[in-house]
Amino acid sequence: MPQLANERVAWFNGSFVPEREVMIPFRDRSWKYGDGAFDMTRTFDGRIFRIKEHIDRFYRSLRYLRIDPGMPASEMVALSEEIVERNNHLRGPDGDWWVGQRVSRGVDAVGDEGWEHTGPNVVIEMIPLPFRKRAHLYRDGAKVMVPPMRRTAPDMLSPRAKTHNYLNMIVAEQPVKAADPEAWALLLDENGNLAEGMGSNVFIVRDGALQTPRAKFVLPGVSRQMTMDMAAKLGIGCVERDIDMFDAATADEMFLTSTSLCILPVSHFNGQAVGDGGVPGPVTKRLIDAYSAEVGCDFVAQYLKHLD
Repeated sequence: MPQLANERVAWFNGSFVPEREVMIPFRDRSWKYGDGAFDMTRTFDGRIFRIKEHIDRFYRSLRYLRIDPGMPASEMVALSEEIVERNNHLRGPDGDWWVGQRVSRGVDAVGDEGWEHTGPNVVIEMIPLPFRKRAHLYRDGAKVMVPPMRRTAPDMLSPRAKTHNYLNMIVAEQPVKAADPEAWALLLDENGNLAEGMGSNVFIVRDGALQTPRAKFVLPGVSRQMTMDMAAKLGIGCVERDIDMFDAATADEMFLTSTSLCILPVSHFNGQAVGDGGVPGPVTKRLIDAYSAEVGCDFVAQYLKHLD
């Protein structure tokens, strides 16, 4: 089937195809059990962000799951860069992309179905970032709430692997969204300390220094590490430690990090204003400015351009 000029392409099991042709068999173990891994990065003005760091993390997830994607990490990097090049003519003047890599364990075959492919299914794809939906967050700050469900414990399934099984996060988020559709869920770990949200890490600021949950209990984000590195360059202290509910409720500032959000100030925690309620706070603002300089894109302005 020919590709349309206005249609995105993806890489699927060895070929570049229109993304509508990416079809995973219903007996694929990822569809059946969540038995697969993925990673996501983004672009800034069409330039892919820290793809090597994301692919390195992706391959650690695959190794943890004992899934062989059938290609070296360097090839996954090169294909991800090519996907951006092949689709960039569709990027709007203020737009950017999520870029994702996904690998499933493959089909559970009895042996008589005649599947042409039963090994890992590999997809590299991209989709526009939701700037309009999220733009108000950079004006008002995010509202964060803690749900009753805890994050899966590391001795059950390590949160450091980015797998296709997100049910822990999804079910935990439901009561938060029922209480406030605009709120973001932030799960606690098994010990009652802050862990992470769906696709985001958390930092608090106290007395001018950063605190963030220990890596054992979270997916260590690439933007989380970048924020810690920038803090060191700026002379801002940063420690990984257990952060309990008291610490969070009395923080001077709070923010979320993720590759798509970059650094997102938090205005309210469990219905209470964080610090003096202003966003971003002074430490958060220094880090936002440093992040923008590092990626060569004022990501806050990019989001705010999409306000209604």
